[in-house]
Parts: sequence; structure tokens; C-alpha cells
Amino acid sequence: MGKNKQDQMKKIILAILIVFNANAQIKLPRLISDGMILQRDTKVNIWGWASPKEKIELDFNHKTYKTITAEDGKWLIQLPSQKAGGPYEMTLKASNTITLKNILLGDVWVCSGQSNMQLSMERLKYKYQDYIAKAENPNIRQFLVPNQYFFERENTDFSSGEWIAANPNSVLKFSGVAYFFALEIYEKYQIPIGIINSSLGGSPAEAWISEENIKKFPDYYQEYLKFKDGSLEKQIDENDDKVSSDWDKLLDETDPGLKNKWAAEIDNSDWKTMKVPGYWADGELGNINGSVWFKKEFTLEKIKENQAKIILGRIVDADSVFVNGHFVGTTSYQYPPRIYSFNSNILKEGKNEITVRVISNSGKGGFVLDKPYELINGDQTIDLKGIWKYKLGVKMLPLPAQTFVRLKPVGLYNAMIAPLKNYAIKGVLWYQGESSTKKPSEYLPLMETLIANWRAQWKQEKLPFLFVQLANYMETKSEPVESNWAALRQQQLNTLKVPNTAMAIIIDVGEWNDIHPLNKYDVGKRLSLQARKQVYGEKNLVASGPIFKSIKKDGNKLILSFSDIGTGLQIKTGNELKEFAIAGNDGKFVWAKAVIDGDKVIVSNDSITDPVKVRYAWADNPAEANLYNKENLPASPFEADLSK
Repeated sequence: MGKNKQDQMKKIILAILIVFNANAQIKLPRLISDGMILQRDTKVNIWGWASPKEKIELDFNHKTYKTITAEDGKWLIQLPSQKAGGPYEMTLKASNTITLKNILLGDVWVCSGQSNMQLSMERLKYKYQDYIAKAENPNIRQFLVPNQYFFERENTDFSSGEWIAANPNSVLKFSGVAYFFALEIYEKYQIPIGIINSSLGGSPAEAWISEENIKKFPDYYQEYLKFKDGSLEKQIDENDDKVSSDWDKLLDETDPGLKNKWAAEIDNSDWKTMKVPGYWADGELGNINGSVWFKKEFTLEKIKENQAKIILGRIVDADSVFVNGHFVGTTSYQYPPRIYSFNSNILKEGKNEITVRVISNSGKGGFVLDKPYELINGDQTIDLKGIWKYKLGVKMLPLPAQTFVRLKPVGLYNAMIAPLKNYAIKGVLWYQGESSTKKPSEYLPLMETLIANWRAQWKQEKLPFLFVQLANYMETKSEPVESNWAALRQQQLNTLKVPNTAMAIIIDVGEWNDIHPLNKYDVGKRLSLQARKQVYGEKNLVASGPIFKSIKKDGNKLILSFSDIGTGLQIKTGNELKEFAIAGNDGKFVWAKAVIDGDKVIVSNDSITDPVKVRYAWADNPAEANLYNKENLPASPFEADLSK
């Protein structure tokens, strides 16, 4: 063999060895990393990948564990049950060595669902400033699962994610509900608490169920199959992106407000007026989409601080805000509160002007009612509610509805739940349901399937599953009505028949005008009460408000019994119970007189001699619901029917 050929062969062999050694190196999933919290008091899996038949050695807490990778390069080592504590280090050796630091043993909770679970402390920072300032706790940590979906198969890892300990900066990325839950549990038991935040806004229950289990629902299974190979997904996403981009481009190109710089202090004497907050569909403009520009003058006697803040409630759908012609903030969708901080050097003593460009892409554009609208500088607060001037920018056709492929069946399970299956956990917190209110009757079987699916995945038949009932939301009604939100709450109540589940009732913490109520502390606290009783063994703790148990008839009266009454039932506000309705065989509900009699509630209406049905808090927003136990926990809404 000539020298050139020998050199060439050496290079090939060297390349093969380099590739082999690279493949042989241990690769760990994102979850197995610095700062992780491992589940105490149970066997724990540590797993990863290397080359086939590679020897893996793991050192942890003064003990050594060994294994050999399988033909596919996968390996798993199971550590024995260990008590809470740490921090520890873990060393893994193969052809390479990996040392993981700052590991704790404690309790790990998977926190999943839709936007009210996903909603971060960043969105709550003005409501919970003290909690955030004191959030220096290395024993509370979050792993934030990236928001992704995948239809082809179950993923084995995440594209990103790391364990982050709570401090005043990092806590802003924590789920608000999950953080307050973790804080309550930590303060009670002083054990490390790990949050795996795997949630996505707008997600329905079927998106979180595996392919095998979604087969129980033929319509959802067939829908899933359409997306399994990825081609339809790509086509729809590209089309949606193009439609949205083209709409935005046309809006900006044709809006005279951008071309003629309406954000500046211009002559607006010909602009019309509108009361803010409010919706322009209720006035002369009518229900149009596109852009509308608003201006408001206000007066400052003196500039008092270096920083100022403008609060503009919520705006449908998007906004850009200017103060004295200077841009101070923008939000691209309707749900976040509009709170913009800016340097007060753009303010002036005397007359000032705010300009807001509002974009409505499909619904009813404007300023959401019953929200704060004000400018704050030092101890000065300028009320911005009242008459504003406005001018139409450009009228547009509504933005065509988006498909939201990420919300289709199975996709979120494959991408955001399946990679967790080897990681030992204490339990699940679930806050979802708003996106399932279109078909409330199917929610119970979906949740029964989801809970069984997840328990099988984690190989924990009794895995605790704690969930949140829907909050009160939307406008109140003066008479008894049908309500999909109420029907969904009943389905959630019925889910309690699944063993080792519990429900946090939050019918009193919602906001009529906001699907994302800011009171996440009480949600987390009520979940923690359920965990303390159901999971941590405080069997005598009153963890829930009253739950309907049984019904019997006495003449024209219905006598209702409840569980979870604690030290007794009470009327929380006012002098009489509200939101009870009864009906006869015709099914027409009327308001009922309701009185507490010991541990029971007796309901009646003189116009109904033979009542057979009763409802409590059966509405989107039963704002006057006031049946509580004496531990100040609200009763769950319910429906009962003697004829069934």
C-alpha cells in the first residue's frame, strides 16, 4: 500500500474513531440537569443515551450504580428511594464524564393545562410585588417545558428547558398558580418543591391525550390522523402565517395614521368623541375591524418622579401607545393588561397628550370595561376614563379565522408530556376547561381518559390529580339561564368520582371581563389545601367548600345535603342565600328561596308545587353565589335532578 493510501486509510480510521467516540458520549435529557429536584421517597429514574453496549457508571450520594446501554443506545439507572434533602452532586461516566450539581430531593409536581396555568408571575407583578420581592428561595424551582406540538410520534426529550430556582427575577417566568401552590406547600413542610410547568394557552383536553387513548373518541382520532404525517400541519401553518402577515401588511400600508404621523401632537379638532372604556361598535363607527386612533389630553402641575406608568386596562385586540408623541409600549393581542412604564422626561408641566392606535382584527374592538385607566407619576394619579377623541385609520375585512394546529388532538401530549414519563413525580396540578366549554358533555369522559392515560404513563395507579374548577366569567344574568360554563363546571364536579382526585373551587375569584383573572394566589392556595389533605395526610383539614351530596323532597321543598361543610354552612355576603333555582317537570327554572337549616339547605318557590330539579350558581358568572362553609371556602356550583 502506497504512503498516500496509508495516510488516507489512517484518516478514515481516525474519522471513524472520532465519530464512534462522539456517539459513545453520554447524552442526558433536558430534565436531568444541574439544579434538578428529584422525587423523594420513591425509586427515581436517571436515563439517557450513548453508543450501544456502552458501560455507564453513576455516582450519587456516596453510592455507585452501573449499567450497559441497549442496542439502540438507551440506558436507564434506577436509584433507590431517598429522603428529602441536598444539595447533592451526581457524576456519570462513560467515554466522557458529566457532573451535575445542586441537586435536591423533594416533591415534584407537573403543572399543566391552558393559559390560566401558563400565566406567569410577570403578568402578576403589579398585583404581587411583595411576594416577588421576597421570592428568594433556592428550594422552589421550575422547569419550563417549551411550548411545542408534534403529531408523528411521542418525543423523548425537549428542545430547551432548565431547572431555575426562584428569586425576584427568575420567578417572573414561573406559573403564578404553580408558584403560589409551591410556596404554600414549602412553607408548611419545608421540603424542596419542583414545578414542571407544561401548559399552553387555549389548549383543549384532547390535545393532552396520547394517540392510543384518543382512539376512544373516534372524531378526535380521525382528526388526529389528518395531521400525523405533518404535511397538512405545514400547509395550514404556512397559509395561516401568510394570511395574517398579508392582513397586517395591508393594514399598515393603507393606514393614514401611520403615513401622516397621527401619534404626534397634531390638529385633531375634526376628530369625533367616544367614552372610554367602551367599544366603538356601540357608537357611530359600528362593528368594524381595522385601526382606530384615540387621543386624550391631561394636565400635570409638576413632574414628580423619574418614572411614570400608564395603565390602559385591556384593549381588543392590539395597541401601540404614545405619550406626547413618544412611543411607550405595545401589545399584540387582547388578553394581557396594558401597563407601560416610561421615563417621565417625556412628560411636560401643563398639557400632555396620550395617543393610542388600536387594531381590531376580528371581534369587537375597543377598551374593556371595569378596568383601570390611569397615568401615575409619583403620588399623582390621573384618571384617563371619560371622553377621548378618535378617528378611523383604515377599515379592514376581518382577519380570517386561524386553524391553530397546535391545539389538535395528541400533539401536546407527544411534545410536552411524553418526554416526562421516566421522571418520578408527586402529583399533577391541572387548570384547564375554558377551551372545552363548546362541548361540555364530553368533558368527563375526556378527563377520565386523560387521568388514566397519565397514570399509566407514570406507572402510578394512584397518582394524585388535583384540578381547578372554572372561575366566574362574563356578564351576569338577572334570570336563570342555560350556560355551557356551568355545564362544564358540573362535568368537573363529576370528575371527582375518579379516585385520588380533588378540585379547587374558584367561583369567587374570577373577573367578569377577563378570562385571565389576576387572583392566582387563592387558586394556588386552594390547590395546596387539597394537596395537604389528599396527598400530605392532613385528613382533618377542611380543604374544600361545600360539595353537593344528596337531595330529597318534602312537599314543595327540596332538602339538600352537602359534604365538606367544615364547622358549618354560612351565608358569606348579605342576609339571604342567592343563586339557587328550582324547576318542576317542565324544566323551567325560577329563582328559589333558600335557607340554611343546620348542615342542610332547603329550597322552594311557592309557584312550584312539585319541584324535581335544583341548580346552584348555574351561570357563566354567578356573581351573587354566597354559600360557603365557615372556613370561608365557596360551595361548588351544581345541578341535581330527582327525576333521574
